[in-house]
Amino acid sequence: MGRATVEKTIHDQLAQLPVEKQQQVFEFVRALSRDERLGVPGRRLLRFAGTIDRKDLIAIEKAVNEGCERIDANGW
Repeated sequence: MGRATVEKTIHDQLAQLPVEKQQQVFEFVRALSRDERLGVPGRRLLRFAGTIDRKDLIAIEKAVNEGCERIDANGW
């Protein structure tokens, strides 16, 4: 699919959405277009390896697993 075809297809689909959904699409596209490199290389974090207590790691893992099982249909 060529660029013009993709743009037209997106435009056609976007035009059918309510304004609130169009705003969500706009925010998503804007986020995709940012070329920000956040964070640091993993090698710079190696000094922290092993510094979190095992009990805390288990609690963190449990919280993540429980939280990841939920879907917010209205959120991004």
